[in-house]
Amino acid sequence: TKDASSIVEFVKAVSPTFGAINLEDISAPRCFEIEQRLRAELDIPVFHDDQHGTAIVVLAALMNALRVVDKRAAEVKVVVVGAGAAGVACAEIMLAHGVRNITVCDIDGTLYAGRPGLDPVRKALAARTNPTGERGMANDALAGADVLVGVSGPGAVSAEAVRTMAARAVVFAMANPEPEVRAEVIRDDVAIIATGRSDYPNQINNVLAFPGVFLGALDVRATTINEPMKLAAAHAIAEVVEDDQLDAEYIIP
Repeated sequence: TKDASSIVEFVKAVSPTFGAINLEDISAPRCFEIEQRLRAELDIPVFHDDQHGTAIVVLAALMNALRVVDKRAAEVKVVVVGAGAAGVACAEIMLAHGVRNITVCDIDGTLYAGRPGLDPVRKALAARTNPTGERGMANDALAGADVLVGVSGPGAVSAEAVRTMAARAVVFAMANPEPEVRAEVIRDDVAIIATGRSDYPNQINNVLAFPGVFLGALDVRATTINEPMKLAAAHAIAEVVEDDQLDAEYIIP
């Protein structure tokens, strides 16, 4: 079934058999409703790894990337391309980490406060991001940006737009198998490139996060997985990379 209420009822029915629930491959906006309802109605952790697993690993990679390029989270401009499950969660965890200037873009352009047609989740996110009220497409938003977080689809941004980013830019182009912009085309234009692929350096993959997150939650008999736990997981993953190992091609274990 793809019906949100049917999925919720099924998970509730089987939940007494399990210590935690991992939701997988549920598209936005249904994933937001399903997770929200199950978190409210169950007394065990419920975690959608396409949202939060991805977000944890993205934040871990961002922490180390900013160390390499010597920039501070509170001072960088981040553009998130893709406002689905992963894009929303990445924006939320970066806000929680202290990134202040985030602009999220979907297929119709930037999310901004008051933009018509947004569902409640994206409307709330738009109110807390894009502090300068930028309007336009993702390529426009990249001008002067320090970080690109791509969680959308192939070719979502142009190499020309990437070249308008700030000096020592960081690009996470995670669409799989074809990224938002090909690493080969921008390699000489940015400081750090990460992808979702295993055949390039810096693979950002949510499998780095969710098994360990669940192990920790089960070990302490947690009843939920909250934002401080996600932030702690991101810090722990980032710290796996030792100081003497950290460089532009090794920001994530």
